[in-house]
Amino acid sequence: MLTTRYVTGAPNWVDVGASDLDRVTAFYGGLFGWRFRSAGPEAGGYGFFELDGRIAAGGMRTTAEQGPPSWTVYFQAPDARAAAQASGQAHGGVLAQPMDVMDQGTVAILADRAGLPFGVWQPAGLPGLGVVGESGALCWVELHTADVAAAAAYYRAVLGLETSAVSFPGGSYTSVNPGGQGEDAMFGGVVALADDPEPTESGWLPYFAVDDTDATVARARELGGTVAMAPSDIPDVGRVARIADPSGARFAVLRPLPRQG
Repeated sequence: MLTTRYVTGAPNWVDVGASDLDRVTAFYGGLFGWRFRSAGPEAGGYGFFELDGRIAAGGMRTTAEQGPPSWTVYFQAPDARAAAQASGQAHGGVLAQPMDVMDQGTVAILADRAGLPFGVWQPAGLPGLGVVGESGALCWVELHTADVAAAAAYYRAVLGLETSAVSFPGGSYTSVNPGGQGEDAMFGGVVALADDPEPTESGWLPYFAVDDTDATVARARELGGTVAMAPSDIPDVGRVARIADPSGARFAVLRPLPRQG
């Protein structure tokens, strides 16, 4: 499960980039109760979405040259520069070279073997998100890719991630956890595009916990979002839906089933 006790390889940040940041800010404020706080003039327009005063995500204004609006998932790395070097050695790429962010940490944007982007964050003053696993906060991440085995090999080489097969009614799921932390620390999964029940884009998809999936979907429509996958139940997991915000950036929401034991 996701916690704020970040270890190497665990998701420790997520942010959204869109050309119309004001519209996106209004959308997520209405959907999750987030409030946007600028990181200051020296941050180039970057800011934080806060949930009850705790950082739940980041946000920034982007241009068409930087690509379409999207969410980016970041993973903890003890050395962002070493992770960038490892990406090349594992037949991936580096989309944005490691860069120090004031005294807060070091960031890099990498690409896996399939060219799918993700970030690494080497924390210094800012350890990561201030809230996860609660309603309105990040609770899961999922990679949709054409080749699960190749993805598993890449992320193991670069971030030390471990994968395992989890059985559920009707099939199995490839779960992901930080190296050496065991399955209790699983934070996400890898899904083959061919096995996905709904057509979807490849890449990392962040999930945010909600109290009522159907009500959240209805509210997203009212706020100008669209539904990429209607609410559906996943046995032993919860009720999930996929949404695109008004800019087109995709994410998922999940009402988790109560934990047993």
